[in-house]
Amino acid sequence: MKPSLCEMFISFLKIGALLLGGGYVIVPLLNSELSDKKRWVTHEEVIDFYALGQCVPGIIAANTTLFIGYKLRGKAGALAAFFGLILPPFLTIILLASFLGVVAQNVIMNDIFWGVNVAIIILLFLTVKEVWAKSVVDKFTFFIFVLILALMLFKASPSIAIIVSAVLGVIYKKLEVRFKEHSGKEKGGEASNKAALKTSEVLEEDSAK
Repeated sequence: MKPSLCEMFISFLKIGALLLGGGYVIVPLLNSELSDKKRWVTHEEVIDFYALGQCVPGIIAANTTLFIGYKLRGKAGALAAFFGLILPPFLTIILLASFLGVVAQNVIMNDIFWGVNVAIIILLFLTVKEVWAKSVVDKFTFFIFVLILALMLFKASPSIAIIVSAVLGVIYKKLEVRFKEHSGKEKGGEASNKAALKTSEVLEEDSAK
């Protein structure tokens, strides 16, 4: 059963209210609210939409939200999810902008921001853990990880890293499909040979009788 637009708006409103630290921490929030509680999408789908959201221009959190909303309820769902996500930070910025100087000099607020930064580190770790579990699944994907890590350590452009990983991903999937097709043909050939051998044995038994 598809969720209503109101349900989607409220769920993404909750996520937007807790989205501290930018789009990179949205994965555990999406999994908790949409996968574990609502069962609207799977963890794998969240990771796929998150990866797709990073490959297109724009804000990662907003892109990911639009993709999930569109998957659930089409264009209307994308808009409901998007506005639900951006409403809390929009209102917070409007509220804080009027007395930002006072907040920045307040000791208690600085302590709060320090604590929030620690929480953001944990959320980032959980995001990496989720993406790692769904993405680095064999030797080839681990090779891609090491290659891209090396490129970034040598100060390569992020765009180059994305292009290289995308090309390697396409090549890997093409080879995987061909390997499965080849294995299927071999298994089919073996089955045909076994069937032919069985038929031949039956015929020989009938002739002997």
